[in-house]
Amino acid sequence: MQTLTIFHDPGCGLCHNFHRWLLSQKAYLPIEFVAFDSEEARTRFPLIAELDAGAEIVVLADDGRWWQGPPAWLTCLWALRDYRKFAFLLAAPSLRPMVERTCHLLSEKRFKVSQLLRLRPEELGSIVAAYQPSCSTDACAPGNLQRAKLPSRNATTSPFS
Repeated sequence: MQTLTIFHDPGCGLCHNFHRWLLSQKAYLPIEFVAFDSEEARTRFPLIAELDAGAEIVVLADDGRWWQGPPAWLTCLWALRDYRKFAFLLAAPSLRPMVERTCHLLSEKRFKVSQLLRLRPEELGSIVAAYQPSCSTDACAPGNLQRAKLPSRNATTSPFS
């Protein structure tokens, strides 16, 4: 496996934030993002039309393997240098049911979660910046963190099987 393609929903705030976060991480291999309902998605992965990619994330490896739902989320973490061990931990039999329930719940309620957290695709940068205090002073000391004021806003075999 040399690259991963993640089919995502660019109109979903939660999905967009995950996309931006994932791209900011150090990865073991290149990660590409393609809108799940685009012509490019259908060209790269014709099977995507048969999957409910709008309901659950789909990840495609360049060697033809693909994952959907919880195994896809774990594959995304597996691709990251700082999260690979965490991916294996979450794939453990004792944690797998919790991971599956959490992934399904987030996928099912992603628009509601985006709305509750006020996540809009175009606003990620300001949200992330608002929650990162400057540590040049003692602002990061325990007890000194303050919440920033935000602007108001009107499959196949998985490596974890």
